[in-house]
Amino acid sequence: MIDVPQAAVELAKRFEGFCRVPKNDPGRAYPYVCPAGFWTIGFGHMCKPDHPPITETEAETYLAADLAQALAATLRYCPVLLSQPESRLSAIVDFTFNLGAGRLQTSTLRRRINQLDWAGAALELRKWVHGGGKVLPGLVARREAEIALMRR
Repeated sequence: MIDVPQAAVELAKRFEGFCRVPKNDPGRAYPYVCPAGFWTIGFGHMCKPDHPPITETEAETYLAADLAQALAATLRYCPVLLSQPESRLSAIVDFTFNLGAGRLQTSTLRRRINQLDWAGAALELRKWVHGGGKVLPGLVARREAEIALMRR
């Protein structure tokens, strides 16, 4: 198995952030409900509401495991990415981490990628910007960053 591309790690960290720390306990992240309504901790790791606080180092460990799962799923559903520039793989690993393997598996995005239709894939990525029933500016920015990476 190949390693998670560094660009995917950087994208996930950039858009997930590690900023859920109360002022009375700096350096630790606590569970919070993300804009899509899921309990999350650290860098976008899904958790239960009663998960204990974690350090940034612990959050990075969770992120590494989550991205490894996203990488495996991405390659399972889009094997053509093995022969493409690493930047394209990074973009789709971030998408899979953010939205889940099931969304990639059943998407038109998957079909466009496997057809090597990169313009079509970019159009499909732009459709995945909703959370909690509304367009989220953070997801719009994230999809655009993925598209920019995919076009390298």
